[in-house]
Amino acid sequence: MKRLEKWIWLDRQTYPDAQTTILHPDACSQLETEQRGHYTVAEFAKTYHFTKRVKSADLRFGGDTTYDVWLNGALLATGPADVGGDFLFNDVSRDPFYATELTVSPDSDTLLFYARVKMQPVRINEYSKGRGGFMLTAHLTFEDDTVAVITTDRTWSARRNGQYPAPYRFDGEVQPDEYSCAEEIPNIWHTETAPIPVRTEELLYPDGGGVITVPPHSEKTVRLEYDRVYGGFLSVSVKTVGPLKVEVVCFESEEPTGREELTFSADTQYRGLQLHSVGGFSVTAENDSDQEAVVTVGCIATCYPAPECAVVMTSDAGLNFVLRQCVHALQYCRQTMHLDSPRHCEPLACIGDYYIESLMTAFSFGDMRLAAFDVRRTAESLRHHDGRMFHTAYSLIWVLMLYDVYRFTGDRALLEDCADGLWFLLYRFESYVGNTGLIEHPPDYMFIDWLEVDGYSLHHPPKNLGQSCLNMFYYGALATATQVYAILGMEAMAEQCRQKAEELKASINRLLYHAKAGLYCEGLSTPTPEEELYTYLPQSNGKTYYRKHANIPAAYFGICDPAQAQTLLRRVIADGSLGECQPYFMHFLLEAVYRNGLRELYTVPLLERWKQAAAKCPKGLQEGFIRPGSYPFDLSHAWGGTPLYALPKALLGFEMLEPGFRKIRLKPALLGLSSATVEMLTPFGRIVCRQEAGRMPVVDVPRGIEVAE
Repeated sequence: MKRLEKWIWLDRQTYPDAQTTILHPDACSQLETEQRGHYTVAEFAKTYHFTKRVKSADLRFGGDTTYDVWLNGALLATGPADVGGDFLFNDVSRDPFYATELTVSPDSDTLLFYARVKMQPVRINEYSKGRGGFMLTAHLTFEDDTVAVITTDRTWSARRNGQYPAPYRFDGEVQPDEYSCAEEIPNIWHTETAPIPVRTEELLYPDGGGVITVPPHSEKTVRLEYDRVYGGFLSVSVKTVGPLKVEVVCFESEEPTGREELTFSADTQYRGLQLHSVGGFSVTAENDSDQEAVVTVGCIATCYPAPECAVVMTSDAGLNFVLRQCVHALQYCRQTMHLDSPRHCEPLACIGDYYIESLMTAFSFGDMRLAAFDVRRTAESLRHHDGRMFHTAYSLIWVLMLYDVYRFTGDRALLEDCADGLWFLLYRFESYVGNTGLIEHPPDYMFIDWLEVDGYSLHHPPKNLGQSCLNMFYYGALATATQVYAILGMEAMAEQCRQKAEELKASINRLLYHAKAGLYCEGLSTPTPEEELYTYLPQSNGKTYYRKHANIPAAYFGICDPAQAQTLLRRVIADGSLGECQPYFMHFLLEAVYRNGLRELYTVPLLERWKQAAAKCPKGLQEGFIRPGSYPFDLSHAWGGTPLYALPKALLGFEMLEPGFRKIRLKPALLGLSSATVEMLTPFGRIVCRQEAGRMPVVDVPRGIEVAE
């Protein structure tokens, strides 16, 4: 569809204070301001009557900041697809903004469009172009195959709905304004089409149906539980003849994760505007009327569509339960971009999370379009900001994600589209390298892990707790970039990256490996220059640390030889003095075990940690195993779901030999289990592997996939 965009908004004469998203219109994210002065919910409507039935409608629409769009009383989509963003550079507007395209079959001579648009970033994954706006274009095909085009314009009706005075508040005692003509406004968005389908949703009620009956002039508080933690919007239906106040506190297990305050004066169906992470509700309803009131509370569970899911079943019931938790958490972290969790809704800055989620997706849902979109959006950020991202190590992990998403899709265009972003990233990191041949002058060493060591957070550690990991991830990025450039036929760039990787490896082994300890240290104990210190780069305490974190990527990336890698991994797994790892870093440990020929020995024993966590928290997937200080872990964090990737891969002995599943290798193994059935979705169909102790594995592979010996 051609991009015809005619944007409308509330009339500026009537609503002069409801035009820009925030008090400082140059800022585009909630991160940049705590002020909410311009929060507005606008509504747009238009009814078209035709003399013949509309057979199909190709729709394209978008809005700033978020919206839901309806046609003839049915929801079309919530959106837009997130820009992506970072924790940095939020003082300038981000490009591009995304529109939604879809085709519907109204089979009607009447089209009634309605859109509700919230103007103002509220969650940290939301971004704005600095003002409110909405656009819709529809290419119509009638029953006689004639066509017409309709667009938003000044004939559409518009109003501000004052029932939404602030985020997470609704006041039904306020009457919405009367509709008047919309105002056509300049197109500052120039949207690109989001290359993903619209989200699906399902209204789910908690145990018992979520119905609360409140006697006249009384107050009631009720706790409502779900079987699992879901991501979605709040739904509240009330029947009342007078004032009724409802406070809904969302929780995953115990700690509140969100709150909405609602006031009603008549029967109302309320639909929330912001995503929550919901394992249940604590609902307080105060009925000031003379008659009984009824409140029904539910969650509109919302996620990226998942029509298929591969199933892994083993003889270990505990492992099976862990896998179900992992796939459930992943499902609700897949929204219009991957999220760390529906609770935190962090931007694409957290690419370490989304890399793991992309690999989990490859072994479960199989649809890699969202992961590819995340890769491209991150490249957009890198090219616009000279290769800088807030989480320095995470930006290097983006290179791994780029290459692996390419391998699973076979989409060479992904590499082509991201090549300039890759250059900016590597060029920036080259400037961080000091005279030692190591990275010595980065903006910080984050992110390593959600742990505390000697009062330091490994979220943003000092040099002596973060330097080794950052250098090893830099090595991994250079080695991966070598492969990317070779695929693209850029031989000079490939050779340049290869040489830099070899030089860096030599420096790592010379300066960070200590033969006497038989381990890599976590970083040099030399101080950081005072002028480089800031909140996220504290001064080292002068100690030399030996922990798991530096030694895992040494084996994972092949910085040491295979025999030494096996020795390191055995020590990391057995030696409690080397500290702990959270689920995030355990991903790299499990992958290092696989790459170094230890999968049959260690995969299942390492997954015992998840079985213990699942037994303590059966409703959700914990963000971590060990809670650092007072940090509140969420229970819907998909980075903790790496067993969904590690276990089926290890059971299959899977190796991608040619991108897009054109050629693979399978070496099935039971890993000490008595039986296992593993499915894997591919573009050619479903791979199925059945194993039982004492029998040869039975493997079904679709036509079109070559299986190497």
